[in-house]
Amino acid sequence: MLEKKQHNYEKAVLVGVVTQNQDEDKLQEYMDELEFLAYTAGASVDRRFTQKLTQPDSKTFVGSGKAQEIKEYVKENGIGTIIFDDELSPSQLKNLEKEIEVKILDRTNLILDIFAQRAQTSYARTQVELAQYQYLLPRLSKMWSHLDKQKGGIGMRGPGETEIETDRRIIRDRISLLKDKLKIIDKQMATQRNNRGKVVRAALVGYTNVGKSTLMNAISKSDVFAENKLFATLDTTVRKVVIGNLPFLLTDTVGFIRKLPTQLVESFKSTLDEVREADLLIHVVDISHESFEDHIESVNHILMEINAHQKPMIMVFNKIDDFSYEKKDEDDLTPGSNKNVSLDEWKKTWMAKSKHPAVFISALTKENFPEMKRLVYDEVMKIHISRFPYNDFLFEYFDNDEDQASETED
Repeated sequence: MLEKKQHNYEKAVLVGVVTQNQDEDKLQEYMDELEFLAYTAGASVDRRFTQKLTQPDSKTFVGSGKAQEIKEYVKENGIGTIIFDDELSPSQLKNLEKEIEVKILDRTNLILDIFAQRAQTSYARTQVELAQYQYLLPRLSKMWSHLDKQKGGIGMRGPGETEIETDRRIIRDRISLLKDKLKIIDKQMATQRNNRGKVVRAALVGYTNVGKSTLMNAISKSDVFAENKLFATLDTTVRKVVIGNLPFLLTDTVGFIRKLPTQLVESFKSTLDEVREADLLIHVVDISHESFEDHIESVNHILMEINAHQKPMIMVFNKIDDFSYEKKDEDDLTPGSNKNVSLDEWKKTWMAKSKHPAVFISALTKENFPEMKRLVYDEVMKIHISRFPYNDFLFEYFDNDEDQASETED
């Protein structure tokens, strides 16, 4: 099915480098992720190009010989797009476009393009547009012109002003306008958060495509968009959830990723504020992904950047139904699949002994959901009791299908 669908996809090649800070195994992980990003954006990867360098070439990222090899390949095979695994400097981008004469993208540009595709609300579209313009401003070139059509060319140029200078001025004006628009929306979002009162707030965080939206749907009985693609949802969704008879607010947030563009961190300030102001973080991890430990580290790094790393946290290791491993014992004929790992075995692993409470589940099949709900209940209750120490109403936990959920806001 995927092969048939990819006939309409844009043909692309990927480019990455092995450096002293990034070995071959790490590059392979990044390139796998880059290919998934490319697929999500609508590209079919034809080939990967890699090169060992002490550090990326300052002029063309890869060496001149490798650049020539890539040029010849894309010309012979009708490739229209080259995607680089790291962010290219303005000069590297300009030199590559001049040398190879096809569309050049880097990881940051690719992620921004996916965000632009996935943004559904006016707020998300404004955030993405701001990030795109901030990325674009230092990278304007002569092939990227005619921005003046957005405001009308007549009367827009000063004496002796070149077209590219006009474009830069128009983009700066647009950035300023978008920032002002986001400030107004940020104030509205802050007011909404304040209006929620003292109800305990929990936020789902995690790497992109780990199953946060699927878990949100399962816990809150809502219908949040979920798909097996990166950044399936960008818009923050908040639901009122009741486990047992204990109410709290649950927020689904945008997924994190390695090498997250700084432009997105700035423009998605309000989305990240939902994480910053949460009382409890539910860190969802795709246990079936071979790089899940790196994903945990990347999420923790971003949480530290936004000063949210010291909040109470629950580790939810998801997709145990999809977990598989390679057996080292060749004489063992038992198939290497999730059937070989029981919940008791999961609880003996290092993941279960982390400093945060941990639980192993499948959001898709709802395996081990009662234990997860009990854990969430206990952690929310701790916060609730600290907030309302003299509350005469006693909450009792019970596990049945009567748990409630209602829509609060999107």
